[in-house]
Amino acid sequence: MQKKSSILFALLIVASMVLAACPAPTAAPAGESGSMADDGEMMDSALSTLNYNLATEPPTLDPALSTDTTSSALIKSLFVGLVKPDVETQEPMPSLATEWSGNEDNTVFTYSIRNDIPWVMYDGSDVVQATGEGGEPLMVTAQDVVYGVQRTCDAETASDYAYILYIIAGCEAANSGEGSVDDVGVVALDESTVEFTLVYGASFFPQITAMPQTFPQPQAAIEAGGETWTEPETMVSSGPFALTEWAHGDSMQLVRNPFWFGWEEDDRVGNVGTINFVMIEEVSTAFALYEDGELDTSGVPQAQMENVFYTEGSELEAEGSISPRNCVYYYGFITEKEAVSDVRVRRALSMAVDRETLIEAVIQGGQTPANTVTGELNFGSFAQDPAIAPWALSEELGGTGYEGAVAMAQELMTEAGYENGAGLSLTIGHNVSEGHSQIAQAIQAMWSEAFPEIEVLIETQEWAVYLDAIENEAPLEAKPDVYRLGWCMDYTHANNILHEVFNPEQGSNRIMVSADSAGVGDLVGEYMELTSSAQVATEDESLELYQRAEQLLVDEFAGVIPIYYYTQVWVTKPYLDRTYSEDPYFEFWSIDESAK
Repeated sequence: MQKKSSILFALLIVASMVLAACPAPTAAPAGESGSMADDGEMMDSALSTLNYNLATEPPTLDPALSTDTTSSALIKSLFVGLVKPDVETQEPMPSLATEWSGNEDNTVFTYSIRNDIPWVMYDGSDVVQATGEGGEPLMVTAQDVVYGVQRTCDAETASDYAYILYIIAGCEAANSGEGSVDDVGVVALDESTVEFTLVYGASFFPQITAMPQTFPQPQAAIEAGGETWTEPETMVSSGPFALTEWAHGDSMQLVRNPFWFGWEEDDRVGNVGTINFVMIEEVSTAFALYEDGELDTSGVPQAQMENVFYTEGSELEAEGSISPRNCVYYYGFITEKEAVSDVRVRRALSMAVDRETLIEAVIQGGQTPANTVTGELNFGSFAQDPAIAPWALSEELGGTGYEGAVAMAQELMTEAGYENGAGLSLTIGHNVSEGHSQIAQAIQAMWSEAFPEIEVLIETQEWAVYLDAIENEAPLEAKPDVYRLGWCMDYTHANNILHEVFNPEQGSNRIMVSADSAGVGDLVGEYMELTSSAQVATEDESLELYQRAEQLLVDEFAGVIPIYYYTQVWVTKPYLDRTYSEDPYFEFWSIDESAK
């Protein structure tokens, strides 16, 4: 700590707590308690109202278009998926599918699905079953799964996340416009059986079928509603809750779907009948609402961390919780931008991020410094392995330590022609959030201390606008040089992030590198080959490949700066019994009304 400048200390003192990859949830103004009777009519009952903060406007409620954790959490509350990750282990558990199996080499998976889940809609007063032309209830079928997968893969849908399904035969061709969705490897063998054919054998494929992009989708509603089919008056859904209100940028309401099978069959379900969401970006504001009793749970701003977690006898001590979360917080480089086009500059900037001080003085949520993008909770993780970016690790962990890392960074910057950072101007971009802002300011100060003549600017945008700005197709001149993102794993395997996110040919490739990239083309080509080969390798062989891929990505061609592995930091009212997991599982939450 003593080696930090007064500028950095000033920033750290005012720094705020970072929540999740996307802004995390809190709550809304209290609504009327109510529930649905079995016939779908609203009635007074013991069901409770949950007040929770989403922290941002969800970019979409369309399963095919979802790319972020905020949208995904809501979609998983509104729609039923083939499988549902276990709250504790994240292993796939039955949901729409009752059972599934792979063939001998795991290239074909067959799912048997329930035939008693109806499509539902909100008619302005009640949640009712959707009906067909003859008035018969519409049930979720295997064909709806086929339609959902085909629609995600269809180039006309323009799903940014379709690449996650390239593992399914024919999906990549359909998504590129070179093939037909009819040739995508998903078929309904009958109304209750769906079969997937894969490009390669993947034992982890059932985990992928917990993702919104594979959820059954209501074809008639989508075709009738067009781009607005996810609005309350036109949405048709199938999950534990239904959408009743959506005031964009302000609030949203979900109510219990009385026709969802889980209320009767799952002994873990709670008593939440209505969820009132607000979209408050500032965690300090949300925390104040929590203290006033207007929110039932909240994130914790940095200014309150000491009071909640480190002050014995604090009134909030019993309400605080910290738990691991399978996400990584990182900065990525837009490598085609001139300021960060030199790999030596990118490596130097990554070296000059003091991850330990950032966690201890700014974030304060028990996070772990990251030297890899694949976190500790996943197969194929080499987190804290000093063979990978040792300059990101402390000397106690076998790394270089920050002082040595800065010395290396200064040499690299001089080699690149920017001694002391002179002549180098760059921009950090992030979405609106107190926490993201304070991290950016702290890193800005670290870089200014390591390279005294560097110019570092910070730009902030609203979440959905920010996502659009850093898309590959967005104008290069409008992109920041360095962007902030987090990745929460879709399934607990290195393939999800190393191949499906950062492989330039398969993933989103926001870092904009290719096998033709100046100066690092050979390294990028090697990386692409490694992550592709790991998919068909034995487990032992794939571990070696993933280790080398991490070395390339975060060190040798330095496409990203892994900063820390997430934790969940919350305060929760004593009357609320909730889950602390990757997905919220609002259906399992309970409120003790008498205690409240």
